[in-house]
Amino acid sequence: MSAGEAGSRQVGAPGPGAGGAASDEFGGLMRGTLVVEAELLRAWASLESRDASAAAGAVEAVDLDAAALRDGIEADGVIVPELVRQLRASLASAGVEARRLHAGATSQDIVDSASMLHARDALTAVRADLVAAGTRLQGLADAERRSPRVAYTLGRQAAASTIGVQFAGWLDGVTSAIAAIDGLAFPVQFGGAVGTGEAADRLGSGAQTTSILRAHLAAGLGLDDPRRSWHAERTPVLAVASAATAVCTALGRIGRDLVTASGERVGELSLGGGGTSSAMPHKQNPVAPIVVVSNALQAPGLLATVASAAVSQDERPAGEWHAEWDALRRLLELASVSARRLAASLDRVTVERETARHHLADSAVAGADQVTLQAANRVVNAAISRFLYRESANDHDGDTDDDTNSEETA
Repeated sequence: MSAGEAGSRQVGAPGPGAGGAASDEFGGLMRGTLVVEAELLRAWASLESRDASAAAGAVEAVDLDAAALRDGIEADGVIVPELVRQLRASLASAGVEARRLHAGATSQDIVDSASMLHARDALTAVRADLVAAGTRLQGLADAERRSPRVAYTLGRQAAASTIGVQFAGWLDGVTSAIAAIDGLAFPVQFGGAVGTGEAADRLGSGAQTTSILRAHLAAGLGLDDPRRSWHAERTPVLAVASAATAVCTALGRIGRDLVTASGERVGELSLGGGGTSSAMPHKQNPVAPIVVVSNALQAPGLLATVASAAVSQDERPAGEWHAEWDALRRLLELASVSARRLAASLDRVTVERETARHHLADSAVAGADQVTLQAANRVVNAAISRFLYRESANDHDGDTDDDTNSEETA
């Protein structure tokens, strides 16, 4: 890995495909562990009133032997032992002193903190794509609030509604996904071998050493300080996994509706572009919505793995913690791909109003009267108001109540 890659303070988001994702994820994990080890050096330096900028910079710039790291994972079950061996050798070869390298830490501190860095960066990008998708849906819902269509329940024509209401329902799902991300904490991990912080306390100036180092580490990494070690209490990871799953499922519902509404049997929406068929050249397959649906179908199983792994034991479990890694990173990848592809797909949506109007006219349900349109107007206004509030939630200091703008107050 190049010095430039290693020196980045941002952990890369997952790649778009399974093979590329595996490579990107491994590279992201390496970058993240380097960032955490370098920041731990800075935390020790701050505690001891020293300058560790040279050592920390050297750690971030190390050219790691990826093959040896993979072999180390096979031998040690985790990346960190081989990582630390390579760091010590590289720093010694360069004549850089870093006596506090990995001091007071254990593998779980480094891996969990790097995982939280990765989750934070990945979900920050997901949120941006969700806002883009929501902004597009806001415009569509507003423009089509009075465009009549037939609403369906249990696969059958049910009652008159509007296209704007359908878009408003999708917008509500996007808003809920954003709220799930906004409600997360990304805590740093630092507790040493069994979570007590004893090793750092012994090396430092007393019983508060671990707490001080954890606070410095959290601040330097831009993570939350949980004021505890959560090494065997995995609800922070489960919360991240749940939010990623919420993204996938909310967008999966939209993907399903896009496939149906753009098909020839309904045709109320058109999707620009699309994939081709090897045997049927007349087809334009709705590839992006299909991918989003596929991701939504995969996410619950991965969430179940993370939830099962949270049933931990001892101070570090044998197998549960390890099972969590791939499931969590895969969930983040699915959420990232879904948000990106759905946002792009919505930009190409065209509404076929006359087709929707004809379906309603030909149906057995009553047409859209003034009461229908008033009700639709209320639903659209509430969805837009809720989205706009949530979109700007990062500007509200700690205010995460996404129910402020309800249907009744819209």
